[in-house]
Amino acid sequence: MDRITITRVAQGKNSTLSHLYINRLFACYLLEDSIRVEKVQGLTCIPEGEYGLSLNHGAGMNARYGVKYPHMHRGMIEITEIPNYQLVFIHIGNYHTQTAGCPLTGSYWQRLDGDYQVMHSAAAYRYVYPLLVEQIEKGNNRVVVENGF
Repeated sequence: MDRITITRVAQGKNSTLSHLYINRLFACYLLEDSIRVEKVQGLTCIPEGEYGLSLNHGAGMNARYGVKYPHMHRGMIEITEIPNYQLVFIHIGNYHTQTAGCPLTGSYWQRLDGDYQVMHSAAAYRYVYPLLVEQIEKGNNRVVVENGF
């Protein structure tokens, strides 16, 4: 069964560490902001639920990533249909202060001063991006976000 899942595995003071699975295979780590009952713009992770995945060609980030990854970039991978959220992209970054409410890719993680960070983010992004694009293009364009703790 084709399925894309973000499973949260640990919480820091201001960060949430997750695993991204594509068809039950671990693809990379993800870093998000804290889980909050009340959404704080740019400082809250995606709520649990099932959402859409699409390729966004119009956001400002799209132009930057097109220059940075010219041979593979086909649009920003956007998580859609999230209540009270918009323009949520899977992108590179290392620290919860860089998420702006979006999941950041990572090859491995560290915990420092009570918060998680992901490392070798660009390498993880280069690995996972074409896998997600392939899934979206073949119609596997849903993602389930769940707490694993």
